[in-house]
Amino acid sequence: MTSWTAKIPGRDIWRVGLVEAPIAEVARRGFSLDAPVHWLAEEGHLKFLADPFGVWREGRLHLFVEAYDYRTRHGVIEWLELDANFAPIRRSVVLREPWHLSYPQVFEADGETWMLPEAYKSGALTLYRAAAFPDVWEPVARLELDTPAIDATPFHHEGLWWLAYSPTGPQRWKQGRLHFAFAERLTGPWRLHAGNPVRDDLSSSRPGGTAWVEDGLPVLPMQDCTRTYGGGIRQLKILTLDAERFEAEASAPLGPAPGAGSYSQGLHTLSACGPVTLFDVKRIDRSLWAPRGR
Repeated sequence: MTSWTAKIPGRDIWRVGLVEAPIAEVARRGFSLDAPVHWLAEEGHLKFLADPFGVWREGRLHLFVEAYDYRTRHGVIEWLELDANFAPIRRSVVLREPWHLSYPQVFEADGETWMLPEAYKSGALTLYRAAAFPDVWEPVARLELDTPAIDATPFHHEGLWWLAYSPTGPQRWKQGRLHFAFAERLTGPWRLHAGNPVRDDLSSSRPGGTAWVEDGLPVLPMQDCTRTYGGGIRQLKILTLDAERFEAEASAPLGPAPGAGSYSQGLHTLSACGPVTLFDVKRIDRSLWAPRGR
């Protein structure tokens, strides 16, 4: 790469992968474990899929992803059904709003299937319920917080629902601050943690996937944004969490996924889905003729 090309502003292009191992094992051993890795095909020029989340139905894996096109600068949520070999067999847009959507946290609770996509440009965080899975989603609650939440990640801990998220504001806040809220029910009302922001660290404050439990303690995948946005994933093991206290320790970043090729310049989602783990990796496009990015 010539020096003048290196100075061209980059556009992040993401690609979704899947490893046949549970998230705790991937977190513990990294991508060096002896488990098959599968990749979704690259998208067309100036487009990508990112932020993978999934649920199983009747032996089939259903993925929900952000689909983004730099020419429109507008993200929508797409659904892909995978076959037994993890190849897509059906695909469609399942959620589109006037504002940008991403990070479609899909999860099951209380006998329902929920989606909590990032939509901070709408000025709110909205909880959706599957009225007819997988392609009909109805908004059921606007979660009132201290900021329109970025990459909101729900988990259950000691009888309460918790929400980890980053705030809007300067780029440094969006990539390097962590807030919490808690509630007795998913639909709220939500109460704010007394210490917000509970963490201010570019290496491990912006959520990046689904929480899991290890040794009875919640663990969150967090984006490492010290070098670049979504440059890596670290585990944040929560040692203490209640309405007023928070204590956690971050791990070293995960190593690169095998077979990533040119997509070796970032990793910003690690998502649990039973026996498999979903993730995404990025390359930086510095094409002269590409439109400006997000």
